[in-house]
Amino acid sequence: MTASGRQPIATAAPAWARRPANLASAVTAELVQRIVRGVHPSGTSLPPEPALCEAFSVSRTVIREAVKVLQEKGLVQVRQGAGTVVTPPSAWNTLDQLVLTAVIAEDDTLTVLDDLVVTRRLLESDMALVAARTADTGTIARLGALVDRMDQLVDDPVAYRDQDQAFHDTIMQASGNSIARSVVRALESQVGNTARYTGRTERALCVASNQGHRRIYERIAAHDPGGAAEAMSTHITEAWLVRRSGAGDPGRLDR
Repeated sequence: MTASGRQPIATAAPAWARRPANLASAVTAELVQRIVRGVHPSGTSLPPEPALCEAFSVSRTVIREAVKVLQEKGLVQVRQGAGTVVTPPSAWNTLDQLVLTAVIAEDDTLTVLDDLVVTRRLLESDMALVAARTADTGTIARLGALVDRMDQLVDDPVAYRDQDQAFHDTIMQASGNSIARSVVRALESQVGNTARYTGRTERALCVASNQGHRRIYERIAAHDPGGAAEAMSTHITEAWLVRRSGAGDPGRLDR
């Protein structure tokens, strides 16, 4: 109520107030998607600054900041006399969250996710090998408790997944390889909630998945480095093949 006793008049927020807090980030995200979709193909130039300013209703400063970020992500190069040129996919930083998300969304063959799984498998297999050499009794006990807990959670895919992540992270920590752990965690955080990566989640799949976990745990508990590495590699491959939608040829997983 106002001092006069009248209800205040509701007014719509001005257009600028409804814009994203960081315009450059919003423009960058849109341009990343356009480049990955092929709206701006590799080897071609982005529209000139005035055209981009008009298209996004932003200032030159915002466009220049967005182009700078695109350069950092490897998507464009600013060339004298040629403007801002889109680079080939081989130059893109696919570890960047915006780039990876956009690439996965456009990848009908699942090639990118197959490569992600292969990368994760290589790193986690090596970390399981080291963990089997170095794991102390506390780590082994924790892994055993996690496997037992997951057996009880096969009817609850969300809770099961939390324990699944804890199991893998316990092994990665035990390996002492903080670089490999950071890479795996970064990749998982970027794709872990996408339907194309998580796939099916019914009870039978959780049961089969935890059988793989138990084999890994048993090999680590037995201090069998080669067996732990093989069990981890098999588990990651089989779990992905079950979740995979069937699009494209999964032959890239054969290494």
